[in-house]
Amino acid sequence: MNLKGGRHVGEADRDIIRSLGANFNGEKLPVNMNLKDKLALLPTTPGCYLLKQGDEILYVGKAVNLQSRVRSYFAANIPSPKVRALMARVDDLDTILAASELEALMLECNLIKLHRPYYNIKLTDDKHYPYIRITMNEPYPRIGVARKAEEDGAKYFGPYVGTGAIRQVMGLLRKVFPVRTCRLNLPLARPIRPCLSYEIGQCLGPCGEKCTMAEYRQAAEEVVAFLKGRYKPVVEKLTRQMAEASQEMQFEKAAELRDCIRDIEGLMARQNAQQALGIDQDVIAAAQDGLDAMAQVLLIRGGKMISAESFALPREGAEPLEEVLSAFIQQYYEDRVPPREVIAQGAADADVLADWLKEKRGGSAFALTIPKRGEKRQLVENALRNAQDALMKRNAKQQVVFERTVGASRELAAALSLPEAPRRIEGFDISNTQGAQSVGSMVVFVDGEPDKKAYRHFRIKTVEGANDFASMNEVLDRRLKHALPDQEKPWPLPDLILVDGGPEQLNFALRARDALGLHVPMFGLAERMEEIYVPGESEPILLDRHSPALHLIQRIRDEAHRFAITHHRSLRSKATIRSRLEEVPGIGPARRRALLAAFRSIRGIGEQDVEALAQVKGMTREVAQRLYDALHDKPEQPAQGETKDA
Repeated sequence: MNLKGGRHVGEADRDIIRSLGANFNGEKLPVNMNLKDKLALLPTTPGCYLLKQGDEILYVGKAVNLQSRVRSYFAANIPSPKVRALMARVDDLDTILAASELEALMLECNLIKLHRPYYNIKLTDDKHYPYIRITMNEPYPRIGVARKAEEDGAKYFGPYVGTGAIRQVMGLLRKVFPVRTCRLNLPLARPIRPCLSYEIGQCLGPCGEKCTMAEYRQAAEEVVAFLKGRYKPVVEKLTRQMAEASQEMQFEKAAELRDCIRDIEGLMARQNAQQALGIDQDVIAAAQDGLDAMAQVLLIRGGKMISAESFALPREGAEPLEEVLSAFIQQYYEDRVPPREVIAQGAADADVLADWLKEKRGGSAFALTIPKRGEKRQLVENALRNAQDALMKRNAKQQVVFERTVGASRELAAALSLPEAPRRIEGFDISNTQGAQSVGSMVVFVDGEPDKKAYRHFRIKTVEGANDFASMNEVLDRRLKHALPDQEKPWPLPDLILVDGGPEQLNFALRARDALGLHVPMFGLAERMEEIYVPGESEPILLDRHSPALHLIQRIRDEAHRFAITHHRSLRSKATIRSRLEEVPGIGPARRRALLAAFRSIRGIGEQDVEALAQVKGMTREVAQRLYDALHDKPEQPAQGETKDA
């Protein structure tokens, strides 16, 4: 099993990918193919998204619907200058799924504090996201609101989205649970008269000894259970009370209880509360599709989820899940120290694995937990959702890559009437400036992907002036001769050759091939209408604009053009440097090489003073002064007793 980091992409997904190539404020969307694939496969579930440039996280956001929110960033006519500036840099994105909007909010807050992205508002604390605090470390616990969760023995739940949400929760708690909110230090030395909260049934009155400590703590434990999500017993209890009130003709009380039940069900649906502080956990789950598997690790530090990692497990899709997870956990922690607790979806030989992980921690406290229910099981389910999403995206991406490479080669073979799909395709182009510094380029694509180690440049030797046709003939002649068997190290013959240009460029390339008696298929691609010219055909072939085969040959043509023009510019720059230095009396080849070795470029030489130039090996102060004057356009000073011509 190697740790490397489904379904096929249907026509609808391909349409989405193509649509993302539309205009973005009048310009082509700054979206690479990998990003297009991710955009097309975004889920409609809650979660966080990380907009990135390379490895740098530029922005972290949350969404109830990731698909709708993230795609809105790539719409045309975005009014916000900040978002336009952000999207001009974005070339990648990651997503982390959450179980609810609340979890997405908590995760967003943690990620912003951890990574401090440039385009996010800098959060310094949680003052906008309050917690509910229950002082279970006191004899008579009380409920209150805290702006920050601390390690003080109390239980914290939240954070809640704004003050309105927490007022709703607190109001509901006071209606349903008779637990105090006052700041009295109980128990008191002498009982006092209870306040109004006791009179209206919102407190058990421990200050007046109206209940026992056991009765009161039972009520407080019910609050904790309720905030953890176990609200069904409360709803059942209120439903019974509502029925009793209705039978006793107390319709106003029954209506209040009905409203309480409705508020509870609306509030508590899918809310997973953050309860403990200082907990470091890794949550591990894996998804399988019958062929491959995807492992997911959620990293929780200090009780807060801060990151998620996905690992592809090829050929593990049909193996027993427990064995796959055990093998993955062993490899994952081979060079890592595990946290205090690892929560796993399953594991074979869990006891042995737990002992090994404990040793990795140096024998300190450790637990390997495989939960079946409760909050930890919910964490596992969240990790599993992320694993399933990552596996689906990987499979879809592989399908898109296949269509762009091997699939495109097969489609191209059909269009050109080739007997089989070409594996090695070579593309050729010519670049020059009015015939000067003319070069040819050869790029190589194998199975639809560039093989840059096989790229070659050809300096044009036999052609004078700007004659691209003859230059193409020379380049093909020299390249194909390298494939002849009499060569010491023959180059492999391509399965197909792409010539950048129309029928004339193709004809000159064919002459070079035929003169050597070779039979390599060739075709030309004219840029104006993307017309494909095939030998022996009077009319060009026009492929569909969305055809993977056309996209493949466009990539090859554009890469050949880029490779040619880059080398041509390099030669032209070197020639300019050489000519400027050669114009200075006293600067020969040896001094020119020494200057370039010392200062890298003509610009670097021009930035030096006379003393620095004179220090270069082989230079004298007189020649250094002459060079300095020439590069700074100063007239040469006449020697003593001479005059300069006007």
